[in-house]
Amino acid sequence: MTKGQLPNWVEYGVLPAINLIAAFLVSGAVVLLIGENPLEAVKWLVWGALGYGEGVGFTLFYATNFIFTGLAVAVAFHAGLFNIGGEGQAYVGGLGVALACLAMDQYVPWYVTMPFAILGGAAFGAGWALIPGYLQAKRGSHIVITTIMFNFIASSLMVYLLANVLRPQGSMQPSTRGFEEGGQLPLLRHMFPGFDLGQSPVNLALFISLVACVLVWLLIWRTKLGYEIRTFGQNPSAAVYAGISPVRITVITMLISGALAGMMGINEVMGAQARLLLDFTAGYGFVGIAVALMGRGHPIGIILASVLFGMLYQGGAELAFEIPTITRDMIVVIQALVILFAGALEYMFRPAVVAFFNQFAGEKAVA
Repeated sequence: MTKGQLPNWVEYGVLPAINLIAAFLVSGAVVLLIGENPLEAVKWLVWGALGYGEGVGFTLFYATNFIFTGLAVAVAFHAGLFNIGGEGQAYVGGLGVALACLAMDQYVPWYVTMPFAILGGAAFGAGWALIPGYLQAKRGSHIVITTIMFNFIASSLMVYLLANVLRPQGSMQPSTRGFEEGGQLPLLRHMFPGFDLGQSPVNLALFISLVACVLVWLLIWRTKLGYEIRTFGQNPSAAVYAGISPVRITVITMLISGALAGMMGINEVMGAQARLLLDFTAGYGFVGIAVALMGRGHPIGIILASVLFGMLYQGGAELAFEIPTITRDMIVVIQALVILFAGALEYMFRPAVVAFFNQFAGEKAVA
């Protein structure tokens, strides 16, 4: 271990754990300020997320969304790109999923529709990320600014389509018609009746997200393209000197990132809702940034961070129900603190940890 470096188990395990503990300590102080017992709050939060079958199902359902958006952000991070347009890319990706389901659900079973829905979500998400990627690569427009703007454009576009184009005749709800059975992913409670998952909407998309994790790991760490992405992200000048095209890497990386975000629509549109609804993304694209940061851009870390945020979403709802003084807004504060320490303050404890391990390595060398 060279000076300033940390072992992988510290980089990917200890540091995120320290940040998480700090976030929960501050959250506990906030709970104390409103006159409640933090240990009681933790008990209800954990029980609501993992204490019974339906809670586990909802936790896994939320985690599925976060895996897709976390992977999308992580792939862009490896190329040195800060893609914060996952919300818009997921929104438009849901449109691709819905169009595939609307076209096929009355004619074929779900397992025939599913590959086309996955391709539709990935293609629409990638297409929405292509323009910011091209503008960054060819015109120098900053990816953060363009992806922010495209989130708002996606929202306005979907409002128009759902209110004026895709809404069924005579319906007042801004949504598509409900999909027939051929356009619905099977729920896990139907696939595995022996497992108690209550009425949770967790569905086959959970396994699709895990497959996506494996494919991203293979791409980033086992392919020539992945090596070029990581090289460009770590040292663009060296990458150019080695013959790696910045335009090509930027555009391809954004296409992959947008495709992963767009695939989130599989879980929500084809899985849980069986229709395309207004605002179905519900901020999952933004939480994906914190998931990618906490998971250090690695698929295993992203899975663990996604489960954590799934627990916060589901357990937080149970906590707000059991302890009314801890309102839903307080749960959002706790989630925000985790995002703050995992993201903005990610390196707050790093200097002390690096100094400790450098001292430890020095003492070991002397011995």
